[in-house]
Amino acid sequence: MADKKVPVKLEGTDFTQIFIAVFVIVISLVLFALYKRRKSSKRGILLTGLCDSGKTLIYSQLVHNKNVQTHTSIKENIGSYIVNNDVLKIVDIPGHERLRDKFFEQYKSTAKGIVFVIDSVTLQQDIRDVAEFLYNILVDSLIASSSTDVLILCNKQDQTFAKGTTAVKSILEKELNTLRVTKSKQLDSVDPKAKRASILGNPDEDFDFDALKVKVDISESYAYHKNGSVDIEGLKKWLARF
Repeated sequence: MADKKVPVKLEGTDFTQIFIAVFVIVISLVLFALYKRRKSSKRGILLTGLCDSGKTLIYSQLVHNKNVQTHTSIKENIGSYIVNNDVLKIVDIPGHERLRDKFFEQYKSTAKGIVFVIDSVTLQQDIRDVAEFLYNILVDSLIASSSTDVLILCNKQDQTFAKGTTAVKSILEKELNTLRVTKSKQLDSVDPKAKRASILGNPDEDFDFDALKVKVDISESYAYHKNGSVDIEGLKKWLARF
C-alpha cells in the first residue's frame, strides 16, 4: 500500500520568516527601480561659464557638428549628443550674471556632468567673476552630494595669448583660495553648519582641486578657427565616460 502523504504544518516562525524574506525582496526591487529611474533622469550635461567664453559655439559643434554665428544668449539651448549608444542632453546655460544662476538652479538636478567653459585669453581680467561662479557651482549642496563630475574647459586655445591648462589651474586655485577665505569671514556670524557647507576643501591647506569630493578635470579646446578647424576632442573624451 502506498504511503500516505502527511501534510506539513508550518509553525508561526516559518510564516514570519517567509513574510520577512518576501518583504525584503519587494523593498529591494522598489529601491532598485527608483535608483534606475533617478539614474536615467540624470542625463544632462550643463555648459556653463561667463558670456563670450564660447559655450554656444561648443554646443553647436557637439549637437549640430557645425559652426554657427552666435550672440549673447538670453535663454538656454537644449540638444542631444549621442555617445556610447546613449543620448546625453546638452544644456547651454546663458552666461549673463543676471540669468546664469536662474538657469543653473533650473537644470542642476538633471546634471550628470558640468562643463565650465573659460575664455583662456581673458581669464586674468575676468578672474574674480569666473572664480565666483565656479565657487558657487562647486559648493552647491546638490552638486556636491551627487558627486557630479566637472570639466573646466580652457577654450579659445587657437589664439596666441591663450593660457594652457597648467596656467589656468594655477590661477583658478589661487583665486579660489582667496575667495574661500573671504567667504569664511563673511559667514563668521552665521550658523557654523552653513559656514562649513560653504567652504571648499580643507580650509587649513591651500586650495587644491584634487582635494575636492567633486571630481574636477581640466582640458583645452577651440570651437572654431579662422581656417575652419575645430578641436573639442578633450571634451568628447570626457563625455565618453558617461
